Amino acid sequence: MRQRRFLPSIKLLFALDAVVRHGSVTAAATELSLTQSTVSRLILNLEAQLGKELFTREHRRLIPNAAAISYQRDIARALDMVQRASMTVVTNPDGGTLSLAVLPTFATRWLGPRLSGFLNTYPGIAINMSTRIGRFDFAGEVFDAAIYYGTSDWAGVNHLKLFDETVTACVSPGFAASHRLETLDDLADVPMLHLESRDTFWSDWFHGQGAEPSGAGGMLMDQFSMVIQAAISGLGVALLPDYLAQIEISEGRLLPIFKQAVPVRGAYWLVWPKDKDDHAPLVSFRNWLSLAAKPESPS
Repeated sequence: MRQRRFLPSIKLLFALDAVVRHGSVTAAATELSLTQSTVSRLILNLEAQLGKELFTREHRRLIPNAAAISYQRDIARALDMVQRASMTVVTNPDGGTLSLAVLPTFATRWLGPRLSGFLNTYPGIAINMSTRIGRFDFAGEVFDAAIYYGTSDWAGVNHLKLFDETVTACVSPGFAASHRLETLDDLADVPMLHLESRDTFWSDWFHGQGAEPSGAGGMLMDQFSMVIQAAISGLGVALLPDYLAQIEISEGRLLPIFKQAVPVRGAYWLVWPKDKDDHAPLVSFRNWLSLAAKPESPS
């Protein structure tokens, strides 16, 4: 039996979450469409139920203590899980939902265009996707699986390798027309675009060209979509994964320079918690993805 004392009502938890997030009873009341006095009363009721003071009262302000901040962090995750579960019942009442964390640009430029193939093959499965750039603890999240870039050293999970990374240096047609780009030495005089999560990209690329790393500095960004747009705008030389580069090249927005499809360190992986290994929607997605990621698959 769950102890009711430690299961406050949703109203009480909403009040706590809103007050801690906003740092203001007024803002919390606006979000919840309640009066300030009602929100304050809900907080008092929550403290009474738990037998624990969560806020300091100063001139009608509620200042959360360390316990309240920690409690709100856990409650926010729990509310997210309840919301996702409820959405699943509404959107897919027969079950079969996969919650997936995926890299932003990979989701829009590689996975998204292929998902119709999965949904047509498995029409009873719904996929909920959210973007994540870095690794996270599955125990504190609501995801069944994640797609990430790197090596197979994410601890405590199972791995499925999708494909290795190869990259091509690209510039806009205008940039190519106004800069000399005949030899690798020419790169010393032009800006090079960098991505935070790929700090070895340029070094690997130069080695793939049979040369020692060199070149000028340039802009640093945190997503490929920003790098692509910067290159199209003529701000420098972009180093792009080939599943991205070939799209921009085929559309004429970027031009490849030097040797193309250069192998670099790192690969794309699907990972999932070991206790989700037999989750039926994940098994279906895993089987489909392993085929979709094969080199002969359309790209």
